[in-house]
Amino acid sequence: KQFRRFFGIAIKAREGVPGENLLSLLERRLDNTLYRLKLATTRTQARQMITHGHVMVNGRKVYSPSFLVCVDNEVSLDPKVLEKAAFLEQVVDKRLNIGIKVPEWLELNKKDRKGKVLRNPVRTDIQVPIEEHLIVELYSK
Repeated sequence: KQFRRFFGIAIKAREGVPGENLLSLLERRLDNTLYRLKLATTRTQARQMITHGHVMVNGRKVYSPSFLVCVDNEVSLDPKVLEKAAFLEQVVDKRLNIGIKVPEWLELNKKDRKGKVLRNPVRTDIQVPIEEHLIVELYSK
């Protein structure tokens, strides 16, 4: 259902190719953004952190992993979570200390454990080998 919803949004977008719009929308999901900011080890873990109320967007708690982040949104961890040393050490800092590069459309502040969306992702930002035209072809039926 969620994928079909994102496909509908991508088709209705006024500019761009539907396949690229779809990939951009999927990349902008909060669970994926949290994963890309290196604040979660896996996307599943990012989803769990969001549903448990550990993530804030622009200072407000968000409980939906499918929340779409926009340009200039600030994604951070709840202040109560920042007080839990064991959680930070085992979950957040585990991936922050690995030399994984944050995508160009995001900005990471390691010290404060928060990130900012600089711009919407484009096709060149997405390194996964996906043939989006086949997805559009399938869902257009």
